[in-house]
Amino acid sequence: MSNTWPIIAGPSADVVENAQEHEDLSQVPRGEREEGSGDMPAKETPLPKLQLFSLLYLQLAEPITSTVIYPFVNQLVRHTGVTGGDERKTGYFAGLIESSFYAVEAVCVLQWGRASDRIGRKPVLLGGLLGLTLSMIGFGLSTKYWALVLSRCAEGALNGNIGVSKSMMAEITDSTNRARGFAYLPMIWSLGSTIGPIIGGVFSRPADHWRPFQHGTFWTTYPYFLPCIITACLSVSAFVFALMGLKETLPRTLGLPGGKNASPTAQVDAEKTSGTRIPKDISSEPASQEIITIRTILVPRVLWPILNYAFLALMDQCVQVLVPLMYSTSIPLGGLGFSSFTIGLIQGIAGFIGGIIQIFAFPWMHRKLGSKRLYTLSYSLFVVVFALFPLISFVTKRAGKAGVATWVLLVVQFFVYLHTFMTWGCIFMYISDGAPSKGALGLTNGLAQMTASTRRILQEELWYIGFCALYL
Repeated sequence: MSNTWPIIAGPSADVVENAQEHEDLSQVPRGEREEGSGDMPAKETPLPKLQLFSLLYLQLAEPITSTVIYPFVNQLVRHTGVTGGDERKTGYFAGLIESSFYAVEAVCVLQWGRASDRIGRKPVLLGGLLGLTLSMIGFGLSTKYWALVLSRCAEGALNGNIGVSKSMMAEITDSTNRARGFAYLPMIWSLGSTIGPIIGGVFSRPADHWRPFQHGTFWTTYPYFLPCIITACLSVSAFVFALMGLKETLPRTLGLPGGKNASPTAQVDAEKTSGTRIPKDISSEPASQEIITIRTILVPRVLWPILNYAFLALMDQCVQVLVPLMYSTSIPLGGLGFSSFTIGLIQGIAGFIGGIIQIFAFPWMHRKLGSKRLYTLSYSLFVVVFALFPLISFVTKRAGKAGVATWVLLVVQFFVYLHTFMTWGCIFMYISDGAPSKGALGLTNGLAQMTASTRRILQEELWYIGFCALYL
C-alpha cells in the first residue's frame, strides 16, 4: 500500500514565479482561497436548484448502469458457459468484461471532454445517456460472452458524461458554494450504487421468483434482461428530463470560432441565452486567446490532482470488484456463498448510508479540515478496508458459514469504507480548480477520467487474479 499513498504536490515552478498574485494552486483549491481571502467569510451563494437537480438526476444514470451488473455478473459469466464449468475461471472472465469498458472509455472520454468545450456540455451529456440506454439493452440480450464484452465496450465508447458533468458542476457553482455542490456528486454515486445493486439483485432471474415471468421461454433464455431494461428506462427518463430542463452552462462565445476574445457584453448575452448565471470566479476570468490543446493543461496544478485521482480510482474500484466476487464465491473456496439477492441488498443498504454520510458530513468536514487533510485522512482508511478481506474469509471458512463474527466484520468494513467517499469531493474540486482557464475545463476533466480509466484496465484483472491466488 505504500505506493498508493496520496500524493499532494508542493509549489510548482509557475506558481512560485507568480507568488505575489497567486497562492500555491496545487495545495489549496481556488474556492478555499477566495473564501478565506477577506476579513469576513464570503456569504454563500444559493445553489441553482433546478440546474443542480437536472444535473444530478442525469448523473444518477451512470452509477446505476455501472453497478447494476455487479450482483449477477459472475453468475452471468458462468451462464454463458465460457468458464467450462470451472468456477475458478469466473473472476478472470468477469474482469475482462469490466476491463473492456474502461479500455474503450480511456480512449474516448478525453475526446468527449474536448467536444464539450467546443459544442457545449448539454449535447455531450444527452448523447451519453443514449449510449447508456443502448448498451444496457444489448447487455441484457447477450447470451454469448463476446456479446457481453461488446456491449460493455459500447457503453465505454458512448458514455461522455463522467468528466463533463464535473465541468458543468464547476460552472453552476462559485467559490462560496462549490464544496456543497461537489458534495452531491459522491452522494449521487452512493445513491446510484444503492439503486443499482438492488435492481440487479432483486430483478435478476425473475422466472425463479415471480409467476408472471414463468410463462414462455424469454425470461429463462435472458434471465438478466429485466434489471438491464429497468436501468435503460431510467436512462431514458433522465434523457427526457435533461432535454426539457437542463440549461447549457458553457458560454456560446467559447464554442464559436470568434469566441476566444469574448467581451463582457458577449458574456452577458451568453448568460441570457443559456438562462444560467455564470459563476463570478469562472466568468470573470479573461478568456484565453490561445488555442486550448493537451499541452496547455499539462501543468503541475493539473497533473498532481489527476495523479491522485488515478490512485483513488484504483483503490475504490478494487473494493467494488472484490466485494461481489468474494460474496458470490462458495465458502470452501474462500468466499461467503451469498446469493445475488443478498449481495444486492447489502450493497444497496451500504450505498444509501454512504449517501447520507456524504451529504451531511462532507461540507462540515471540509470546512474544518480543508481539502488536503480531509483527502489524506479519508484515503488512509483504505488500508483498513483491504486488511479486513482476508480476515473475513478466514473467519467464515473456519466456521463453515457466515456467522455472527462474519457479519460484525462486514459491518465494520463497510462503515470504514463509507468514510472513504469524502475523498471524491476533495479530488473533484482540486481537478476543476486546477484548470488553466474556463475554456479548458472539459478537457481537464476528460484527461482526469482518461487517466483513471487507464489504470482500471489492468487493475481489475490483477485483483481478480490476486483473489483467486490467495483465497481459491
